[in-house]
Amino acid sequence: MTDATADRHALACGIAREAGALALGYFDERAALAVETKDTPQDVVSRADRAVEDLIRARIAAAFPADAILGEEGGASPGESGFGWVIDPIDGTMPFLSGLPHWCVAIAVTRAGETVAAATFAPVSGTLWEARIGAGTRRDGQPLSISGAPGLTGRMTAIGASHRTDPAHVGAVIGRLMAEGGVFYRNGSGAMMLAQVAEGALAGYYEPHMHPWDALGGLLMVSEAGGRTAPFDAGGGPVLAASPEAFASLTRIAAG
Repeated sequence: MTDATADRHALACGIAREAGALALGYFDERAALAVETKDTPQDVVSRADRAVEDLIRARIAAAFPADAILGEEGGASPGESGFGWVIDPIDGTMPFLSGLPHWCVAIAVTRAGETVAAATFAPVSGTLWEARIGAGTRRDGQPLSISGAPGLTGRMTAIGASHRTDPAHVGAVIGRLMAEGGVFYRNGSGAMMLAQVAEGALAGYYEPHMHPWDALGGLLMVSEAGGRTAPFDAGGGPVLAASPEAFASLTRIAAG
């Protein structure tokens, strides 16, 4: 008897690597990409985003045609199985277009509204972070645990922002973090930074608003690695995740 969640988790890891290889080809030829803006000049999309999402959708539909899909570029497709896929083909489009390595393919699998599996693949480094509910989080096959990690003063703390964010609020959060001896970090990919919290490289991550395709997989990774996460609205909202030692401090700093 097969495990429906495990089967989808394995597929998510495979798709993330395949989609990452496609995205890396576009990255190497990024000067030729046509780039468009969405809501603001800071919110951009390229032909690569759409092509990579099309590949991911095709692979999911071939393997699990009754599953729902929600993608950043293609929107929602209904399903009947109770499983859903939430995908960001290239999280960190601005770093991608700038020639920086801080971008990834992010895939999460949900069941009845709960995130049950995730895969985040960073093509430039070849790093795969992945998690399955009740089965832990791994980086390139190695189990991750952030229990016992230092608090805010022993690691960098990532603060995310976007065109949906009040600049004054973000500035105040960064100021409070620095006043308490923390070190501010941001690389442009929320999904990647959440995975880096799960591996203990970052003390925590806070962003006033994230979409589900950016956040769901990383939140599962942090939780399965022994970290703590604040409740997240699956329709989009604030994200806060940290090591157990840093969670209370980061929560207070974010709240002001």
